[in-house]
Amino acid sequence: MKTIDDLATEGVAGKRVFVRADLNVPLEGTTITDDGRIRAVAPTIAKLSALGAKVIVASHLGRPKGAPDPAFSLAPAAERLGEILGKGVAFATDTVGESAASVVAGLADGEVAVLENLRFNAGETSKDDAERGAFADQLAELADLYVGDGFGAVHRKHASVFDLPKRLPHAAGDLIATEVGVLKKLTEEVRRPYVVVLGGAKVSDKLGVIDNLLKKADRILIGGGMAYTFLAAKGHEVGISLLQKDQIPVCLEYLAEAEKRGVEFVLPVDVLVSADFPDLKTKAPANPELVAADAIPADKEGLDIGPKTRELYAAKLVDAGTVFWNGPMGVFEHPDYANGTKAVAQGLLDSDAFTVVGGGDSAAAVRLLGFDENAFGHISTGGGASLEYLEGKTLPGLAALED
Repeated sequence: MKTIDDLATEGVAGKRVFVRADLNVPLEGTTITDDGRIRAVAPTIAKLSALGAKVIVASHLGRPKGAPDPAFSLAPAAERLGEILGKGVAFATDTVGESAASVVAGLADGEVAVLENLRFNAGETSKDDAERGAFADQLAELADLYVGDGFGAVHRKHASVFDLPKRLPHAAGDLIATEVGVLKKLTEEVRRPYVVVLGGAKVSDKLGVIDNLLKKADRILIGGGMAYTFLAAKGHEVGISLLQKDQIPVCLEYLAEAEKRGVEFVLPVDVLVSADFPDLKTKAPANPELVAADAIPADKEGLDIGPKTRELYAAKLVDAGTVFWNGPMGVFEHPDYANGTKAVAQGLLDSDAFTVVGGGDSAAAVRLLGFDENAFGHISTGGGASLEYLEGKTLPGLAALED
């Protein structure tokens, strides 16, 4: 896999370099609430700019339905990128139309432009190879070289991720190179004990990674909404907590497999519950009730792990050599249900482990709860991509950069 340094050796000055970034940031109206992904890719863009390339940055944002939608415009991301880079960033109001062609044609060496949301064109996400390829052909006309640096999208077989690198000389950006190097430490060069912390809403989202990590991890700690399906599998009442009944047989298989392999599989011993889901906008007091994990009232919903579980999980993390954490322990956006997620984040920091925060809500929680990002070994920009890599899957965006 070529890198930007390889491109620099060959020379990029004056060339149009298409950078597939991941600027898929959360927005409230036009306000970016977490700019972590923009900051993560900015060094790659700055490096190419300093080398004299004409840098064309492209990304998706959200899930528009293959047509322009102002709610998903990348204009706020382009503005924020300019602030981070400390220079003007041009913005094309389309992807492959007149605005894109004009903006790219007007770039001087070292200048940067951002194209509008790639998913405003149906060809980006099409399952039809010909339609996807036709859009990739149009994108290829804008550039001389391709740099893949949108790690959060490399598990998608999309035109800008999979098809476009086949049409242009290509290399991996520094962010992707870093992400892949980190993931290899979680699969090939593991320091033990290896502890995996999994949270989030659904067991079904984590089936493949649990299956694969049962063969590699020494301990697996479970929290978040997915914990209640495991608790139900053990025969416990979970009230109105998030529950995937159809996944109970799979959970039982995993519990049995963990016991067979000698992997510690740790579930909450106490939880915070309520009959009402908290108001995340006003963050009004929620008045949670603390109960044992095997005694959740029938009319209550589990919303965070309790203090005994926080203490237990901290103890399971303190001697770790490697920790991978993906998914919050509760509704961390509300202060009454944030302490479980805080405890796990602090547990990572209190250990001497190589710590990896697996993107998505976990990365957002670290920033929202005020932790120093640099204190962790690595905060991934791609939750889904990280999980699929750990499942052992071939990621289309990485495969396209290999040859």
